[in-house]
Amino acid sequence: MSAPRKKQPNVIVFFTDQQRWDTTGIHGNPLGLTPNFDRFAANNTHVYHSFTCQPVCGPARSCLQTGLYATTTGCFRNGIPLPADSKTLAHHFKAAGYDTAYIGKWHLADGDPVPEEKRGGYAHWLAANALEFTSDAYDAVLFNEACERVKLPGYRVDALTDAAIRYINDHQEHPFFMFVSYLEPHHQNHRDDYPAPDVLREQYAGRWTPPDLAALGGTAQQHLGGYYGMVKRLDEAFGRMLDALKSLDLSDDTVVLYSSDHGNHFKTRNGEYKRSCHEASIRVPTAIGGPGFQGGGRLQELISLIDLPPTLLDAAGLQVPSEMEGRSVCPLVNRTDKTWPDEVFVQISEAQVGRCIRTHRWKYSVVAPDKDGGRDAGSDVYVEEFLYDLEADPYELTNLIGLESHSEVAGKLRARLIERMVEHGETAPVIEPAPSRKSGQRHVAAHEIPFH
Repeated sequence: MSAPRKKQPNVIVFFTDQQRWDTTGIHGNPLGLTPNFDRFAANNTHVYHSFTCQPVCGPARSCLQTGLYATTTGCFRNGIPLPADSKTLAHHFKAAGYDTAYIGKWHLADGDPVPEEKRGGYAHWLAANALEFTSDAYDAVLFNEACERVKLPGYRVDALTDAAIRYINDHQEHPFFMFVSYLEPHHQNHRDDYPAPDVLREQYAGRWTPPDLAALGGTAQQHLGGYYGMVKRLDEAFGRMLDALKSLDLSDDTVVLYSSDHGNHFKTRNGEYKRSCHEASIRVPTAIGGPGFQGGGRLQELISLIDLPPTLLDAAGLQVPSEMEGRSVCPLVNRTDKTWPDEVFVQISEAQVGRCIRTHRWKYSVVAPDKDGGRDAGSDVYVEEFLYDLEADPYELTNLIGLESHSEVAGKLRARLIERMVEHGETAPVIEPAPSRKSGQRHVAAHEIPFH
């Protein structure tokens, strides 16, 4: 006879780093890398259109921990610690009687080991602020609550997963909130490599290249094989965690979120791997399972990382703080929300100072030419950078900005972007239109412009 259901569900976040949405089979990858994620998404709730709100590691994490945009927390670039008075998910769950645990990459402090006051309120701690520098693929080094160095056995993904499963096993009798933050499939910084497990390192080399990378080059042919091998091992780890929950009769009592901080464009859009507003940087795989999400199907709405914190609190039956800037997707799952926004808003303030709005059809991005990415959080003046018709050009290979045929589209998106910036605490900027240029394409009349 199964154990009685808990009143409060456990909550687990399985968080990857730098994972493109199209690494998953459910998004069309043909290599069979993610059978566990694909099955989980198909049987539960698949957030089909999922986007980061900040395509940089630290800022994205600040948004996910607090439910606030990076310009609100002040963590607009890497290296800015989370303010001491920030209320994180750990604080909210702890106030509701939950045990809290953080395992893996933190990236919201200013060094290692991370002292207790800079851990965002998490009680159990087995983490490193900069896991990419304290560890390597087969040298998983983190720090515990006492700031002691801990070396875990095995490939890094497996080492963190083992620690997470141990925590689950030791906390069956009381509701817990556990955040497991992997470095993979992020590159290993000190040698600019994607170190997959040895058995997978060459298995996926030269097998399949997404159209944007095939067209633009970059480092894809050098790095995709290792990147895919890392994704494969992550999916195996995700399956192991789900198996652990099932074996302990906790599956029906545990909300599980799978997502990532940002994607990867393999040095095609700038000189490194993210930090742009292109789909390759901002679109990520996301699915939610457990109580309230089984059989939820595919959500077609555009959903931002900023929406995930209120979703987790709502799923646990906790009040969503009014200051959180996103909104819970639970009403979408229940089919009771008919007012979901028609766009997502993206900020970036490292490498460049830019802003972006993405609808179902259009991508519109602006950049501040006189601001220093990494020093300035925002700007009073931007210029138009790109406009893509995602219906015709899903991999963003044809920039339509400045074309006379799309001037009305750009104008409408410009107004909507400014509106979103103001809504989230920024000063309404001046956005200078791109220089006008002729086009042989058919003119799109205003009444023909879809924004859905």
